[in-house]
Amino acid sequence: MKKNRFFSRKPLQSFWVFLIAAALVTYACSSTEQMMDVEYSSPNVTSLSNVESPSPDPRVGLGAGLFDAEEALWNLKKLSSTPPPKDFLGVTNSDLAFKGNYAIQGNYNGVIVWDISDPSNPVLVKDYLCPASQSDVSVYGNLMFVSGEGYSGRLDCGTEGVQTAVSEKRLRGIRIFDITNIEEPEYLANVQTCRGSHTHSVLKDPSDDDNVYVYVSGSAPVRPEEELPGCKSVSPDEDPNSALFRIEVIKVPLSNPESAAIVSSPRIFEDLEEPPSHGLAPAEREALAEAKANGAFTFEFSGSERVMSNGLTQRLLNVLIEERGGTAGEPTAADSAALRERGTELVNQMFGGGDDSGRKGPNQCHDITLYPEIGLAGGACEGYGLLLDISDPANPTRIDAVADSNFSYWHSATFSNDGKKVLFTDEWGGGGQPKCRESDPMEWGANAIFTIENGKMKFQEYYKMPAPQTSQENCVAHNGSLIPVPGREIMVQSWYQGGISVFDWTDPNNPVEIAFQDYGPVAADRMASGGSWSVYWYNGAIVSSEIARGLDIFELEANPYITQNEIDAANTVKLDYLNAQGQPKFVWPNTFALSKAYLDQLDRDKEMNTTRVNRLRQVLANAEAANPKMRKKILTELADRMDGMDSSNEKVKMLAESVRGLASNQ
Repeated sequence: MKKNRFFSRKPLQSFWVFLIAAALVTYACSSTEQMMDVEYSSPNVTSLSNVESPSPDPRVGLGAGLFDAEEALWNLKKLSSTPPPKDFLGVTNSDLAFKGNYAIQGNYNGVIVWDISDPSNPVLVKDYLCPASQSDVSVYGNLMFVSGEGYSGRLDCGTEGVQTAVSEKRLRGIRIFDITNIEEPEYLANVQTCRGSHTHSVLKDPSDDDNVYVYVSGSAPVRPEEELPGCKSVSPDEDPNSALFRIEVIKVPLSNPESAAIVSSPRIFEDLEEPPSHGLAPAEREALAEAKANGAFTFEFSGSERVMSNGLTQRLLNVLIEERGGTAGEPTAADSAALRERGTELVNQMFGGGDDSGRKGPNQCHDITLYPEIGLAGGACEGYGLLLDISDPANPTRIDAVADSNFSYWHSATFSNDGKKVLFTDEWGGGGQPKCRESDPMEWGANAIFTIENGKMKFQEYYKMPAPQTSQENCVAHNGSLIPVPGREIMVQSWYQGGISVFDWTDPNNPVEIAFQDYGPVAADRMASGGSWSVYWYNGAIVSSEIARGLDIFELEANPYITQNEIDAANTVKLDYLNAQGQPKFVWPNTFALSKAYLDQLDRDKEMNTTRVNRLRQVLANAEAANPKMRKKILTELADRMDGMDSSNEKVKMLAESVRGLASNQ
């Protein structure tokens, strides 16, 4: 084909003439044979501004049950549901990590290893009994790291617990295992911390191949100094070595992991004020009013009026009875009146609090999501969301901090793949309460999306799973991950008994749900804990740790909001491992699926008219069907011509780059 025949002084117009010729004129495969246009299909695409969710929502009114609950699915296909092994049944399943073909599931009783090479039939590889809450798990190379925070965890992994307030047998910190033989993990070492490890994050610094770093988040009370020397629960103003208002950084030499030790305790919370907070939700206000009308005792705590439990009421009445010299368990009307008047005072005396003059911002993080390829971390730190510089892995520093009166408990963070946006979750109610009721505000217990501009986080919008749940279902925003669909931010996220929600937040001002899964309540007549603790995309599978039911695995189904080409392009990303609080940078190999995915997005967003999109689809179809020599020729000419297209359209540029990459691969 002669260049000067179709290209003169109007490159864009001539480009479409070229496409018409490419679609209608045959390509010579040899001197004696020709290749006609091959058949191709155009996927059905719909703008995300016109998403039609199922109506009525099938998640509402699902029947209850443990392993026989009703289930609702939309744009997801379930591949398998696998119950826990015997020693873990009825015990909380927690977070997930992945290595090779394995999914490693934390559980308050230890760690469960599944072979998920066939996602439709997970195979139990190892159930390692080693109790400790929460047993959040991470991996790097042949090492596995497990969190322990509870008071009953033992150094020797024993199941009998620890019975004394101070004990040399207690484990609160990080356990380190060698999983060279993943069927028989070898317990190498542990690193004890003053507040234990509620969660942790593993950092592999791109410039350091000799060590990994573990950031420890512990939110429990400081343990006695008699149990672990150096642990002090005082203000840093009183003692600069205080265990409060800091995180721990553990350095793990890969050649000698047994020598792992704390190398720094960064005080990333300095100078943060007490964050704003919201009051009770409508359902809580109604319950409070009803309880008071029925004679319940209440007290003020952390700025909210709360109902005393029966046990606390009796304990405080006994305090008043003892003050007047009476017999315990025999309160008078005067005692009851005194408790109504002095309830808050007595609670503060018993549990501390009441003096707000010295209150400060958060003194610990819950999760810290590390994104080493961009040198940033997102710290979800109780009352604040932090942006951290981790370019010096042992000494992270705070860049920015944001607070929000609609947020109750900043829980976890997820960056966009380009690092220009960050999403924080709010675990209002701590994960054990029903916070997705119809009357609950959509801004509470939700996600908050921020853009990152000149090192500052700028709020854009909230997203909350939209289906109302019952008062018998613990539900609030929890853990999830990006799905590597090129050119888009699509996330899969757990909502405890609110199920799983897949949503697009490419436009930070317009997050939209495009798929979901949900079970009915674990129990119909009472609150029983269950639901998805965490859910992550890993090498084409969507894997969920179900608190009560075990391990669920799904895959995306093509639909107008995410095409098969986009799914196929996502599945070309292959990870060697994945940790809950470690975010990898997705890089897509040059494939026909990648180019087709960009075309589908240009079509969906109406950034290119359908006729032109289909002409490009025809050329790509012809190239894919051609022999390697002719394929390279077609793709090279197409890439050359695309260089003259609209250079201001980022998606067009990504398409052109993918086509050129395809050509260079031939």
